[in-house]
Amino acid sequence: MSDRKKRKQAGVTLIEMLVVVTIIALFAALVGRNIFRQTDKARITAARAQIEIFMGALGQYKLDTGGLPTTDQGLLALWTRPADAPPSWDGPYLAKEVPSDPWGNAYVYRFPGEHGDMPDITSYGADGQPGGEGFNADIISWKSQ
Repeated sequence: MSDRKKRKQAGVTLIEMLVVVTIIALFAALVGRNIFRQTDKARITAARAQIEIFMGALGQYKLDTGGLPTTDQGLLALWTRPADAPPSWDGPYLAKEVPSDPWGNAYVYRFPGEHGDMPDITSYGADGQPGGEGFNADIISWKSQ
């Protein structure tokens, strides 16, 4: 066999390499988009679960103290005894310090709330701004989602 035929048979052409890279890129784009979508759904679920934990801890706080933390005291009152807390405060009411929401923003706590006799707890979602739609929508305590 001549040297020329050996060189043609050995190795990969540039076109073959580009085809393989293109197929891999398309596959990564399709799979990557689905992975990011699942991550966003998981963050929303985590925020809802955390709000439910806060609501349970607030219920225990109310049983012990006869009231709920004010807006100024906030969720921190579940972890650290407020200066004006009654002697019956028996916290901390959470297993760990008050966390940020899954996007790294603080939860918004209001009491008295605007939606009934329980406090309003809100995570502003992925964009960290009030309102929004989809993954940017607020996760709220006063409405089941």
